[in-house]
Amino acid sequence: QVNLVESGGGLAQPGGSLRLSCAASGNIFVINDMGWYRQAPGKERELVASISSASSTNYADSVKGRFTISEDNVKNTVYLQMNSLKPEDTAVYYCNARGYYRSGFSRYKYDVWGQGTQVTVSS
Repeated sequence: QVNLVESGGGLAQPGGSLRLSCAASGNIFVINDMGWYRQAPGKERELVASISSASSTNYADSVKGRFTISEDNVKNTVYLQMNSLKPEDTAVYYCNARGYYRSGFSRYKYDVWGQGTQVTVSS
């Protein structure tokens, strides 16, 4: 199986920055893509940014130019650098990873989520 551990959330002032990390561990055979999603109170979970195994990135329009997703393939870790934070960025941020894990001589798909980390932007 595959597990994700997130870190880096917290409180920031408007205009400030935070950096989130998400480390994947387990019997990973390959990670096809990893992404960050967020869910604000009373709203549906939405994609913030994603990065594929080919390092292709995708961003929500609301964060383009402010957030940057990156990866460390050696550490199986994805980062989300969040700059110029706004109060509307306040949400629980979740990491997601998809790919294949190994079990014996077999490979199985996985689609797993982290536990979530709170990001609050307030003065």
